[in-house]
Amino acid sequence: MSVATNQAQGPQSSREENPVKVKKLGHAVFRVSDIERSTRFWTEIMGFQVSDRNEHGMVFLRYGPDHHTIGLAPAKHKADLPNRDQMGFDHCALEVGSVSELFKIRDFLRSKGVKIVYEGRRGPGCNPGIEFLDPDGFTIELYACMDQIGWDGKSRPADQWRRATSLEEALASPVPGVKY
Repeated sequence: MSVATNQAQGPQSSREENPVKVKKLGHAVFRVSDIERSTRFWTEIMGFQVSDRNEHGMVFLRYGPDHHTIGLAPAKHKADLPNRDQMGFDHCALEVGSVSELFKIRDFLRSKGVKIVYEGRRGPGCNPGIEFLDPDGFTIELYACMDQIGWDGKSRPADQWRRATSLEEALASPVPGVKY
């Protein structure tokens, strides 16, 4: 499906109004090689709680009042994850309350032997974060202070992104208008 766009005006209008009006990202489901190992990761490392298990072996995990935000489904066959240059799932990102929490989380992950694959600030969105791997090698990102799009619909200009390769660097060099 292709949608024609005009940079200044967004998607070109059609005769029919689009009825899809998403309120929020509801949940992500991972197919995992060991359901109990992944459940321990999501409860002991990520702090989620089990809401339910179904008759097919799926585990439903919650962090807030929604029944589930993360679902774990047992894989029937073990397979390697695609390389980052191949089609496939890239990562799941979850927001935390502050950059100071990210420092505590980083220390906690290290103490538990969780492999951190990136920390800092990448660019668009200007959100400092930590990326690490779950037991099957899926990338999980925890972030704070994501830029918000204002009334004018414009995002921060690229010359203000201030990429950083550590949380310390991100804190020492904040983006304009953001206090950590």
